[in-house]
Amino acid sequence: MHSFLLAFSLKCFIPFDMMKIIEKAKKEHSLSRDELIYLLKDNTCDEYLFNAADEVRQKFVGDEIHLRALIEFSNICKNNCCYCGLRRDNKNIERYRIDEDTIFKLAEHAVKNLGLKTVVLQSGEDMFFTTDKLCRIIRKIKTLDTALTLSIGEKTLEEYKAYHQAGADRFLLRIETTNRELYEKYDPGMSWENRAECLKNIGISGLEIGSGCLVGLPGQTIESYADDILFFKQIKADMIGIGPFIPHKDTPLKDAKGGTLQTALKVMALTRLLLPDINIPATTAMETLEPNGQTKALQSGANVIMPNVTLTQYRKHYELYPGKSSTNYSPDDSLREVREKIASLGRTIGKGYGSHQK
Repeated sequence: MHSFLLAFSLKCFIPFDMMKIIEKAKKEHSLSRDELIYLLKDNTCDEYLFNAADEVRQKFVGDEIHLRALIEFSNICKNNCCYCGLRRDNKNIERYRIDEDTIFKLAEHAVKNLGLKTVVLQSGEDMFFTTDKLCRIIRKIKTLDTALTLSIGEKTLEEYKAYHQAGADRFLLRIETTNRELYEKYDPGMSWENRAECLKNIGISGLEIGSGCLVGLPGQTIESYADDILFFKQIKADMIGIGPFIPHKDTPLKDAKGGTLQTALKVMALTRLLLPDINIPATTAMETLEPNGQTKALQSGANVIMPNVTLTQYRKHYELYPGKSSTNYSPDDSLREVREKIASLGRTIGKGYGSHQK
């Protein structure tokens, strides 16, 4: 009865079979590929789906929104991904590396002055930062009593183990798409199988497994999004980031149409329903596409925001896609805006490290 009243209050007609599938996802956290495709293809029930994901989010991870201090410490990358502004062949970007002392000072400011409980170190695949250098940085940052996430690309099992032994807690490596043909088309010289093996090795090493996908790459289909969601469940992910593809003018996909916020939100909401207790960020790409994109994500299953604490002089050059919503803010301004957003939703900022409680 509650579901029918909810459907009525949303002022939309929802076919009974579609409502039944969503209710199944809420209770069982399992859907078949065909059921996922059915929900992804039809927009009739979007608001009902988003509300269901929000209910599951509230039940399993609560109303706290966990904040992660993002430090983009190098925009140098050996790879040549066709959708990424940091790609090796982009000659129109000013490259930078932040030195170890500055990385630590940014982390220290985020933890001691801004009160953030997790630091995220993100970069292109920059071979300058060897395992020894990274472990030294990790050990130093861990003296601040903070959780630490790495997002630095494909590494060996031994390297993942070394990061974990040095104190790292989580590792984010987005699959981007589970369609092997598209993956290897848009990530030239890279192997989908190796990417998947890296995700497996992250788990073996003891690190929390983070992954995610783009939504809207040329050639992606509703079926491939369903496969992405099932893949996340298969690898027992601890955190998943989903964002719309936004074409960059200095990449081979500059003239592509790009993704939509609505489809990205649907993929994210279904991910929440099938993996009810994981961490899901409201990504910056969503906010870039629409001014209230992150707010919509937080109302559709997301429970994490990553305020950017990189110095403004660097962050303008970390352009994965154009128009990043946080580019012109100082670290303190970024956090202030995030706090206001959370307050407007009546939610609270997480007080702990925000680890995945399996």
